Amino acid sequence: MTIHRINPCKRWSDVTIFNGIANFVEVPESDTSADITGQVEQIFAQVEQRLASIGSDKSRILSTTIYITDFANLSALNDVWDEWFPEGCAPSRACIKAELADPEFLVEMVFTAAAGEQFSSSSLQII
Repeated sequence: MTIHRINPCKRWSDVTIFNGIANFVEVPESDTSADITGQVEQIFAQVEQRLASIGSDKSRILSTTIYITDFANLSALNDVWDEWFPEGCAPSRACIKAELADPEFLVEMVFTAAAGEQFSSSSLQII
């Protein structure tokens, strides 16, 4: 089976897809001075764009690992999380306190999602 790599570079790919399952990571890209609510909202906006690019949507997210720098921000993160996911579509998740590579990042998220049908075929090439 083909491994699809979207926007690969030497260090990472924006998304890797194997057997119809996509894996990708998001950090706040537009405003790292935002509070936890703003950073999570940025990540979710980026996730929606990323999922659309692979023929998917947030209801098809299978699991999320959340790396958060301060558990004092967990309640605010959960408020945005609960508001963003459609009823009955929350994925499995883990939340881990961690020091992140950029000290301005308050949160980083790793997603696994079901990609669209175009990525289940083994005939596609690297994008």
